[in-house]
Amino acid sequence: MRKIVIPVAGLGTRFWPATAALPKEMLPLVDRPVIDYGVDEAHAAGLDDLLLITSRAKRAIEDHFDLPPEVARGFRERGLSVPDRQQLRFHFVRQNSPAGLGHAVALSAPHVGSEPFAVLLPDDVLVGPPSCLAEMVRLYETTGRPVVCVRRVPTALVSSYGIIDAQAAGEHLYDVADLVEKPAPEDAPSNLAVVGRYVLPPEIFPLLSGQECGVAGEIQLTDALRRLNRQRPFLAYEFPGRVYDTGSKLGFLQATVDIALEHPTLGTDFRAWLSAAAERVAAD
Repeated sequence: MRKIVIPVAGLGTRFWPATAALPKEMLPLVDRPVIDYGVDEAHAAGLDDLLLITSRAKRAIEDHFDLPPEVARGFRERGLSVPDRQQLRFHFVRQNSPAGLGHAVALSAPHVGSEPFAVLLPDDVLVGPPSCLAEMVRLYETTGRPVVCVRRVPTALVSSYGIIDAQAAGEHLYDVADLVEKPAPEDAPSNLAVVGRYVLPPEIFPLLSGQECGVAGEIQLTDALRRLNRQRPFLAYEFPGRVYDTGSKLGFLQATVDIALEHPTLGTDFRAWLSAAAERVAAD
């Protein structure tokens, strides 16, 4: 497996006006944009052929992965490390209207062809070990079964996620009986929510091509996954590391603080400042 699809065409309205001119995927977590974390995860999983589904407002993402020689030279002259992406191939396709995740994935069919592939939603930043996608690719290649990533969420929040109905099948593994998109809490079969990582066979594309709009009037990937699950039952992998939803303001702040605390050069000073800030807040 070598191909991965990364949808980045969303409007980023939850971060407006910060995203009026800057794609939300380019917002920095300390000193690296959000999109970098997903690309590095793909690289660690051996996925070197990356198709990004963009929109007319996302040109900055394309520019970000085009490192001019003079910039690389400047990095070296200042003793800074140059991003090691020489082995990665980037491709870009535009989604002209926000018609849903299923529609975005369907646009990748000509590029993916008849190969299995991964889908990564960069808003979800996953911090291991292990590398989530690497483990999911391994599971697909050893079992031949599609794989989705899940994590447990509070019951009150299940209506914001795709939720699986599943039975335990091993450590961090579940056999998926069904998937439900954004159910009401009282109707949810579990609190295992799908995270933005999927490893899929090419058979998903015919299911997407004839699919009607679902929740929110969009073509939902979950609807196609339900139909595929009846043909090729899924595995769900419960990622044991940390998951940050950087598409929400709170999740973005949480990721920023934790990553800053672990930063190799800033971490110690930031930890001292944060401790002092916490003491001031407690005193107030």
